[in-house]
Amino acid sequence: MSHNPKAVVLLSGGLDSATTLAIARNEGFECYALSFRYGQRHRLETDAAAQIARQLGAAQHRITDIDLRQFGGSALTGDIEVPKDRPAGQISRGIPITYVPARNTIFLSFALAWAEVLGSSDIFIGVNAIDYSGYPDCRPEYIEAYERMANLATRAAVEGRLHLNIHTPLIRLTKAQIIQRGLQLGVDYSLTRSCYDPDSEGRACGRCDSCRLRLKGFAEAGRNDPAPYQATAYSWRCWS
Repeated sequence: MSHNPKAVVLLSGGLDSATTLAIARNEGFECYALSFRYGQRHRLETDAAAQIARQLGAAQHRITDIDLRQFGGSALTGDIEVPKDRPAGQISRGIPITYVPARNTIFLSFALAWAEVLGSSDIFIGVNAIDYSGYPDCRPEYIEAYERMANLATRAAVEGRLHLNIHTPLIRLTKAQIIQRGLQLGVDYSLTRSCYDPDSEGRACGRCDSCRLRLKGFAEAGRNDPAPYQATAYSWRCWS
């Protein structure tokens, strides 16, 4: 039986969350990985998350179903075209249509519930405020506000049995720095999936914001991205 402290780690199946899981494990936590089928465009993310959880030795991995498609409002949960080929200067400017309303708030709430049941004081989430798509629920002030709320909203915190900490180890790192850290910790990035609009064979488009940020990171880290890409995407594998 492990005597390491327990942590709930939100695991999407993408590059950032895989690195976050590796960091949590390296810091000595017994990791409980939590993923969601929330009505996203494809199941590649959750399939990848399951492989990553095994590869990085999560104590448990749970996939929870939430249907955010019934609300829509995002290119990831509705019949809205995913933006592609956006210049670098546009990606972090404004809030794109790939933002899913309240997604991180919902995910953190589930993580909070599981953490309280586990007797855990720690939640890890791979949000980033440097190389990212401008989502409001990835900013430090959002995480700080959520942590304050969580310590008012749970029985364990009110009774003084724990103080919840939300860890954001990637929030001030560039994508290249994230990749370098993950490689140091043994993350197999060939298992991760980040594309918003992959083809039927699971190959990344190379042109959506997520692909372009990912490819930029690998290029700046001096590495080739091991994830599969569509043949038509190769011309986009150099950041422009």
